[in-house]
Amino acid sequence: MHGMSDYVFVYSTFPDQASALTVAEHLVDAKLAACANLSAPITSVYAWQGKRETATEIAALFKTRRALAEQVIAAARQLHPYEVPCFLVLPIESGSPDYLAWVRAQTLGGP
Repeated sequence: MHGMSDYVFVYSTFPDQASALTVAEHLVDAKLAACANLSAPITSVYAWQGKRETATEIAALFKTRRALAEQVIAAARQLHPYEVPCFLVLPIESGSPDYLAWVRAQTLGGP
């Protein structure tokens, strides 16, 4: 049995559904992520190059294993349209063992 800390979300934001979907499909097809959740449009407020900006974005959560997080980020960065894309690795503290086993089985190096 693998520990709960073996699993993470990689969070990112995208300018539109199409670019988020392209990255999600690539990561799942490459077995770097078991699943990707893409949000409805969100409003982001941030500072960029000395100015406050407001943009509509799509948030994405990529479910993967901690051991693959850097590969997920590297692969997503190649397809990401932003100059400085957001990539955050968020720990999964707990989850249903059968679901986490599925995540492991769907990603490189699993089961």
